[in-house]
Amino acid sequence: MKAKALLASMLLCAVMAQAQDDPTIMTINGQKVSRSEFEYSYNKNNTDGVIDKKSVDEYVDLFVNYKLKVQAALDARMDTLPSFKKEFRGYRDQQIRPSFVTDDDVEAEAKLVYENTKKQIGDKGLFTASHILLRLGQKAPQSEQDAAKQRIDSIYNALLGGADFADMARKVSQDPGTASKGGQLPQLGPGQLVKEFEDVAYSLQPGEMSKPFLSPFGYHIVKMIERSQLPSYDSLRTDIMRFIEARGVRDHIANKKLKEMADQSQGKLTEEQIMDQRAEEMQAKDPDLKYLVKEYYDGLLLFEISNANVWDKAAKDLKGQEKYFKKNKKKYKWDTPRFKGIAYHTREAKDVEAVKKSLKGVSFDKWAETLRKTFNNDSILRIRVEKGLFKQGDNKLVDKQVFKQNVEVKPTPDYPNDATYGEVLKAPKSYEDVKEAVLADYLDELEKEWVAQLRKKYKVEIDRSVLSTVNKHN
Repeated sequence: MKAKALLASMLLCAVMAQAQDDPTIMTINGQKVSRSEFEYSYNKNNTDGVIDKKSVDEYVDLFVNYKLKVQAALDARMDTLPSFKKEFRGYRDQQIRPSFVTDDDVEAEAKLVYENTKKQIGDKGLFTASHILLRLGQKAPQSEQDAAKQRIDSIYNALLGGADFADMARKVSQDPGTASKGGQLPQLGPGQLVKEFEDVAYSLQPGEMSKPFLSPFGYHIVKMIERSQLPSYDSLRTDIMRFIEARGVRDHIANKKLKEMADQSQGKLTEEQIMDQRAEEMQAKDPDLKYLVKEYYDGLLLFEISNANVWDKAAKDLKGQEKYFKKNKKKYKWDTPRFKGIAYHTREAKDVEAVKKSLKGVSFDKWAETLRKTFNNDSILRIRVEKGLFKQGDNKLVDKQVFKQNVEVKPTPDYPNDATYGEVLKAPKSYEDVKEAVLADYLDELEKEWVAQLRKKYKVEIDRSVLSTVNKHN
């Protein structure tokens, strides 16, 4: 009994010591936030490269708002959605999977690649050779076959007479990949070329040249440059490592080990459960990893809840945008007038007025569709159009005809008749005239309203004494 009491006392002291080392800095809706979590977030978002660095006091409100939104997402059970679980696990597992792979595992895989390559090459070894190719289709008529045979024989005789192989390859070879290199091929081994070529190549010793022979590609003449065996593993190790890393060998090893561990558990653990266990172990030992994973978890929730309550909501709420614009119309002013309309060019002069007539009484957002159906609905395009909200300098035709500037408008080929149609606005008439600015401001308003609601809904307690020790307790 005394031993159990002593053990309980020791555990209690350890827990109390840990709590003192990492005290609670705030409580949000009953959920405690440790000082270390706040410090992780604050320090990560206020590095030397950050332009708008915040003080600890300034950052507190941003952090609280962030946590409130995450709590709202949890209350909405967004963390139970299959799509959320899948995306989160995908990210978390990227951080955890490398722990199943050791340097020895990768080394063993590299040696396996080397041994398999060595086995494939066998006693034949590797070779470096040059060749001259005259292409000949396998179903070429007899006349073409005879002409190709006669030509390759003449090239061969020239080589026997002392012509330089590399110069001859540059002049006559029809292999675009090697002709400019004097016919030289990369180092090759068994199984990399067609049998006809390989049989001839391996019959040659360095310096020897083959007689002309036929392959499925045409006629060849081959000159052997060098024969060798596969170099040692140590001399090729760097290249092999680069090769296997590029092909995702670590993922392959991790998959293999996970499967082996699941099999060894005899059905007690799935691969997913093994990943969960490893994640818990690693996060318990590494606070940075713990908060990195938590940051991603919370970030996914934040995205989902913000999209539902602010971003997507604001983008679809056109009436709300219009209402916000009317209420805050004085905010949206231009330094100079704008031309809201079209600059257009027609094939025929009669279409200049026809365009204007077709747009009367049509809302601005329907102009493009109306013009397309009326004038460009078949294979012959009758007009060319630029539609928009133009300020001076945006369009030369608008500058000349609307803003009365002395500018040169280059004629549009096949569309000699230039015209504009629309109206000059001294200030925005509709939210659509300043849509991007209105949407940004409307998003900001919805965000503030939402945060205010969350502040009322959830209780927030901040321990100012602990806050004062942020980054000052070591």
